Amino acid sequence: MIHKSVLLKESMEILQPKSGGIYLDLTFGGGGHSEQILKLSEPNGIVVALDQDLFAIECALKLKETYKDRLIVIKENFSKCYTKLLSMGYRFFDGIIMDIGVSSFQLDDAQRGFSFLKDGPLDMRMSKDNPLTAKIIVNQWNKRELENIIRDYGQERFAKKIASKIEEQRAKTPIETTLDLANIVKEAIPHYFYKKIHPATKTFQALRIAVNSELVNLKEGLINGIKLLKPQSRLVVISFHSLEDKIVKNTFKDYSQQKVVTILTKKPIVPSLDEIKANPRARSAKLRSIEKIGGMYD
Repeated sequence: MIHKSVLLKESMEILQPKSGGIYLDLTFGGGGHSEQILKLSEPNGIVVALDQDLFAIECALKLKETYKDRLIVIKENFSKCYTKLLSMGYRFFDGIIMDIGVSSFQLDDAQRGFSFLKDGPLDMRMSKDNPLTAKIIVNQWNKRELENIIRDYGQERFAKKIASKIEEQRAKTPIETTLDLANIVKEAIPHYFYKKIHPATKTFQALRIAVNSELVNLKEGLINGIKLLKPQSRLVVISFHSLEDKIVKNTFKDYSQQKVVTILTKKPIVPSLDEIKANPRARSAKLRSIEKIGGMYD
């Protein structure tokens, strides 16, 4: 499946990229948002693009062949953006975007282990530098720990049954692949609860969040992103499930109460029916945005 950037038009309308501006894409992914910013900020707008995924970095370097010095590519987790960018001489940006969903290339590559529809190793790492894999969690963490992450990060009502089923199965033989795990989860959930989503969806989400420390990194990334905004500049964040959206909403609310930012989206912007029809993976996306108030926050 070709990667399609979600809420592209809406995010650009908020960011309003201009020639001469310098913009920060904290989650390059497939590069759609970065490329659109580069197009709209011609002839000399600059994008600094971060990603921790090596494949995304390779995509960015290909795009750099077109945009040359206007695209700066950095391999780093967005949670560390402030320290990293300061060390490279970057201090303030005219606009920042974060699209914190899983990229299509990650879902579609069975060897990455993100998909319960394709057989592959239980990996789920956004960065190969991370020593923790889903296989380690599934086979080595105790039942209570499994239950907690599946319940808390997956919002799965059958977390206890799923954790027990995993423990039962791994006592016989290690759980090695994504389809092995997906089938175990299916066995733990009553058939009459199979609805619009695959029964393993929430468990895989929970494991991915745990492997990559996604919620902790998101909070840090938001705080550091706000530090890097120029006054009157905007931060756009696109999230894909309620746990992420809650962190974004509450962080924006906290900084608004401190008079650091103004919230531009009282309610999140969601994809149109036409966009969802063209790209079903966009269906759960929510966009929230803020503008920094005058005065350099540090």
